[in-house]
Order: sequence, then structure tokens, then C-alpha cells
Amino acid sequence: MAERQYDVTVIGGGPGGYVAAIRAAQLGMKVGLIEREKLGGVCLNWGCIPSKALLKSAELYNAFKKSQEFGITHTGLSYDFPKIIARSRSIADRVSKGVEYLMRKNKIEVVSGTAKLTGRNSIEVTKESKVTDTIKTKNIIIATGGRPRSVPGVTIDRKKIITSSEAMALSEQPKSLIIIGGGAIGVEFAYFYNSFGTKVTIIEMLSSILPIEDKEITKILDASLKKSGIDILTSTKVEGVKVGDSVTVMVSDKDGKKDVVADRGLMAVGVQANVENLGLEALGIKLERGFIAVNEFGKTSVDGIYAVGDVAGPPLLAHVASHEGIVSVDHIAGKAKHGIDKTNIPSCTYCQPQVASVGLTEEAAIAKGYKIKVGRFPFRPLGKAMASGETEGIVKLIFDEKIGELLGAHIIGSEATEMIAELGIAKTLETTWEELFNTMHAHPTLSEAVMEAAGQAFDVAINI
Repeated sequence: MAERQYDVTVIGGGPGGYVAAIRAAQLGMKVGLIEREKLGGVCLNWGCIPSKALLKSAELYNAFKKSQEFGITHTGLSYDFPKIIARSRSIADRVSKGVEYLMRKNKIEVVSGTAKLTGRNSIEVTKESKVTDTIKTKNIIIATGGRPRSVPGVTIDRKKIITSSEAMALSEQPKSLIIIGGGAIGVEFAYFYNSFGTKVTIIEMLSSILPIEDKEITKILDASLKKSGIDILTSTKVEGVKVGDSVTVMVSDKDGKKDVVADRGLMAVGVQANVENLGLEALGIKLERGFIAVNEFGKTSVDGIYAVGDVAGPPLLAHVASHEGIVSVDHIAGKAKHGIDKTNIPSCTYCQPQVASVGLTEEAAIAKGYKIKVGRFPFRPLGKAMASGETEGIVKLIFDEKIGELLGAHIIGSEATEMIAELGIAKTLETTWEELFNTMHAHPTLSEAVMEAAGQAFDVAINI
């Protein structure tokens, strides 16, 4: 049994944990990272990265379907589903190996096994039911992530009722698929499988898909997905599930009850934190709604112990986890200039059309008492959108009417997830509509819609 000592010990090697470890090493600390599976966590191995590889295959296949619009003809268009899956898995493996390289480069000791806190400054690591390492540490960062939740009474068997992990590694494409949950994960998989001909039904309990997004944006997405052949049942509750040769989901809505049947069911209703068997209770580390309670610097209720990423609560996004990891380490080192600003977190959904946002929705701004100006500019008039054949979508900006400050930004359309970065910076700098409108945007680009939307809010847009 090995005995180890560190300045900072990170539990979990996902986008929160490995980034925190690197930041601590950069600041001259001796760092250990405990991981029981592959480095990179769910995001790099079973989430963000491999899913985007799948979505790119779908996007490319859809582009070929309309290639004649661009003067390009082809015969015998087809796809190889196992190869699409294999490419995605290969990319995930490469990215995970990249994290391994970063650990070596930064002289971070990676300890394989399952961690349990045995004291304020001590951790026990087990592997195959045997204690393999004991660790003494000045500080601890918990980054154990989360796992898929289910609806009451429904068991995830990972065969007929699957999670996103199984959905991106199926050996055979299902002919039909029910997706329970219309958030980003559900919508992305709906787009992917529908693109290759699977009959997809989304069931969402709330009144719209992507329920945290601006309602005007989600209505556009709803119409687009339905046009592509996806059935979307909103304000619909799952009453039960029967599993046999097929999956039957019993649902109810304002019109009554009915059954929805498909080859498989994908559970995409959210994530629960991995907080079990960590020794949190014995140390008095507080939980809130099943997540570890932290302040704006990631500090838990116990001095010297921090938590970042999904285990520390929503929003459950990889880039949030990474940022929290940096902020927590900077706080440990006495270098933190600010905590996490949860009003300025970009949210992205990578279906086509893409959806991206930052800041307040129109509904939230009004609820907070702001008098607002709303600027909109569609992609359709943009020369770049017409040239690339991607005219679906809109940029919507929310401004404070009195001082003109940007409160929120919402985009649906091609490259929305890239375009949102400009607006995240703008919001960080408390930018006004005039500054956005008077910033010269290159022509022809899709980002011209940002400039025009800012102008349209105050009736000075040029191309509308």
C-alpha cells in the first residue's frame, strides 16, 4: 500500500478535475488526481466530444442530401452506421490520451481507484475492494461528476432503456426511438438518429423542448425538428414503461392517456450527482438538492475542501466545470479575483439548427423587472447565409431600455455555438447596443446578424 502526500488532491479526472489539477500544478503545487475509470470523465469519453463527432456525421449526411442545390450531383448516397460509431469512439480515445499526456507534462500523479474521504486532510483509495493508497493532503477538490437520472418507476437496463452512453455506441441502428426528456442531450440525439432515418419521438414534461432557453427560440427549433419528421410531445408526463421486444411508454397530457411504442427508449431527463460513498456525511459536508453545496469559489462547508462540476450542481456543463476548477484552485492559492458568475454562462445545443445563449431570456428579464428592448435579425437576408445555404435562424438580443446594456443573447441557426462567444465577451464587458452596433463586423459573415440585431432593437438596423 502506497502512502502519498499532496498540496492538492483532485478526485475525478473529468473536465472539472483535470483542469483543476493542471492549474494547481501551474501554480507550483504538488498535485495528485484520483480516477477510477478513464481520464476525461463523461464529457470526453461519453458526452461532449464523441457526441459532437456523431452530430458532424449527421450534418455531413444531410448536406449531401441537398448537394444538388450547390451544383453537385452524386449517386448511391449511403452511410455505414458502425463506422460512424467507430469514428466517434476513436476520437474519444484520442482525447482521453491527450489528457494523459497533459498529466505527465504537468507532473501530476494519477492514482487509479475509488476515493473516499477519511478526514479533513486524508483520503483512502481502493481498487478491487482493496485499499491501495492512503493520501495526506492540504486541500481536496471533489470532481466526481454525475450520472443519468431516471423517472420514477423506470429502470435503466442499458439494453432497451438506455442512457446517452449506450446511445452513442449502439452496434445496430434502431428503427424507432423514444427519447424521454427534451433538454440538450435529448434534442441532440433526436437530431442524430432522425438524420439517418430512425423514427424519433421526444417526450418532454414541460411546455417546451430546451425548457431553459428563450421561448421564441424554442418555438423555432420545435417547428424545425417537426418539419424534419421528429414527433415532439410537450406538456406530457410519463406514467410508466413496459419493456419486451419493444419499449412502450405510457404517457398522459391534457387530452388523456396513450401509449408510444419504439425499439428502444433513451432516458435523457437529467443528471444526479455522484456523492455516494465519498465520506461526505462523516465530515459534515452539506448537500443541497442532492448536490454538494458550494460558494462562488467552489468551497464546501468544510475548510480546505472544494467541489466543482456536476457534483456541485447546475448548470451541468463541461465548460462550467473547467472554469470552476480554475477558480477553486486560484482561491486555494489566494489568487482568485472573482467567483463564478452564473449570469454569464453560455449554453449550447449542437443539433441543426444549433441553439446558443448567454444571459437572461426575454421572459426572465421581464420577471426581474427590467424594461427591455429586444432586437432581432434573421439569417435569411445575410449574404453569407444565402451563399452557404444556411438561412434558417435568428439572432435575438435583450437590452436594458434605460442604459442600453446587453442582458441576454439568443441564437438559433448555423454556427450559433461559435457565434455566442462574441456575446459572452460583450456581456462580461457590460456592452451596450450602441457598442455592438458600432463594432465593425466583417462582411460577409453570419455574425453581421449580431450587429444588425443590436441596431434593430433601437430602430437603426440597416438591412431589414
